Amino acid sequence: MMRLFIYAFLFVLCESCSLRGITVTENVTYMEEGYLGELPEKKLNIFRPKKIKEALPVLVFIHGGSWRSGSKEKYSLIARRWARRNIVAVIIDYPLSPEYKIHSMAIASAKAVNWVDENITEYGGDPEKIVVSGHSAGGHLASLISIREEYFDSLGVKSPIAAAVLNDAAGLDMYHYLKEKNYAPGTSHLKTFTDSPQVWKDTSPIYFLHEDMPPMLFMMGGKTYESILVGTDRFMKEYKKFVPEPNFKIQKNKRHIPMMLQMVYTPGRGFRWVIDFVKAVGE
Repeated sequence: MMRLFIYAFLFVLCESCSLRGITVTENVTYMEEGYLGELPEKKLNIFRPKKIKEALPVLVFIHGGSWRSGSKEKYSLIARRWARRNIVAVIIDYPLSPEYKIHSMAIASAKAVNWVDENITEYGGDPEKIVVSGHSAGGHLASLISIREEYFDSLGVKSPIAAAVLNDAAGLDMYHYLKEKNYAPGTSHLKTFTDSPQVWKDTSPIYFLHEDMPPMLFMMGGKTYESILVGTDRFMKEYKKFVPEPNFKIQKNKRHIPMMLQMVYTPGRGFRWVIDFVKAVGE
């Protein structure tokens, strides 16, 4: 309840200034009903400065919510603040569990990025500078489609992802996590990841690291969930085999939700890290 109160207070405090100089385009369909024979209609929101002198870098954000909840509308304030820093921010929705499984979520996320690649010039964005980001479950999906190009291959297109920002990402080694938890079939995260260990491995980014990955910024709270601490540690040990000096930022006193809430606080370190990273893409 206190977190909700703080968020509401920040929203009221910042809303007027966040709207200044921003154009918002809402509920743009990036995926039609029945796409690939099974996926539902899904939409995205676009936030951009009103005055754009040259094509701007693009930040595509995938929300968290344990793969079963959340919506793009909850991140409008944050997107406005990114847009006020001369970034075209795109917030997407994607199919959720239990109706849809993890592969469908990843395909939809890739489809959203593909739509951005093909259309973002109309909104002042540079398709050569698309950065994919996500928090929690969204961080998992962002990492998965950034590392495994198979999802773009399934759409018949080349990945346009220039870089990625992972904010307290969950599921970087879901195979290890689910093996350790040994959930009963059809329960907990298995509603999303199925009962198949092969699916767990296929959707764990740690097992698909390679030389040609896009640059990544990793952010993690020192007091986040144990599963994220363990999964990130395992992931980074493997990642360093390809990138010996990763761009890894830890905020020792932050928990999981505040890692995202800090984005409404413009002078905050996390906000600055994201802005600086996105603007440096392609330089």
